[in-house]
Amino acid sequence: MPRPSDGPAQMSPSGRLGGDHYFSVAPASPSAPRDIRVVVGGEAMHLTTDRGIFSGDHLDPGTAVLLRRAPDPPADGTLLDIGCGYGVIACSLARRSPRATVIGVDVNARALELTRANARRLGLGNVVAHQPDSVDPATTFAAIYSNPPIHIGKPLLHGLLLRWLPRLEPGGRAYLVVHRHLGSDSLQRWLGSVGFACERVTSVRGYRVLSAGR
Repeated sequence: MPRPSDGPAQMSPSGRLGGDHYFSVAPASPSAPRDIRVVVGGEAMHLTTDRGIFSGDHLDPGTAVLLRRAPDPPADGTLLDIGCGYGVIACSLARRSPRATVIGVDVNARALELTRANARRLGLGNVVAHQPDSVDPATTFAAIYSNPPIHIGKPLLHGLLLRWLPRLEPGGRAYLVVHRHLGSDSLQRWLGSVGFACERVTSVRGYRVLSAGR
C-alpha cells in the first residue's frame, strides 16, 4: 500500500485558511505559490500549492491515511476525486492507474488550476480538473476517493455526496476519510440510511476511512 508522509493540517476548526474558506470559489488571499514534497508509495511527488486552498503547506494527515489505507484504485475506467484541492489524491491515483482517467472536482478555481499544473508537471495526461457543473452528467465512476469538505455543514455535505455517489458503477466503491471528531460515525450511519452499504475500512489516529457502495 502507498505510504504517504504525514503533515499537520493547515485549517482552523471553522474551515478557514487565513481569510478564506478552502471551499471559496475565488480565494481572496493573494496568491503565493510554494512547492512541497509529498512521498506516496515510496516515491516523491513535488507539487505546487498556494494560499486559499485546503492544507496548502503540508499533506493533510487525513489525506495521508486515505492514500495509505484505502484499497488500490481500479486499473482503468474513470476515477473521481471530490474536492481535489491542489491535486494530491488525483495525481496519486493517476500514477497508480495510468490507464484510468482521473477527474478532480472542486469549486475553488485556484485549486483547479493547481491540480492541472501539478498533473502537467508530473507528466500525468490522464488527470482532468473541472468545476462540478462541467462534468458530463452521463459520466459514471469505477471508484471515488475523497477527503470531503466536512466544514460546509451537513446539509451541503449530504447533497454533495448524493450528487456523486449514485454515479458509481455497479461494484464501484467510494472511499471517504473523515475524523471521528468531525462526524465520521454519524456520516457512516447516514450513508446507510440513504441506501449505501457503508463500512469502516480502518481507523488511524481518529481518521476513519469509510467504504460506501450502491
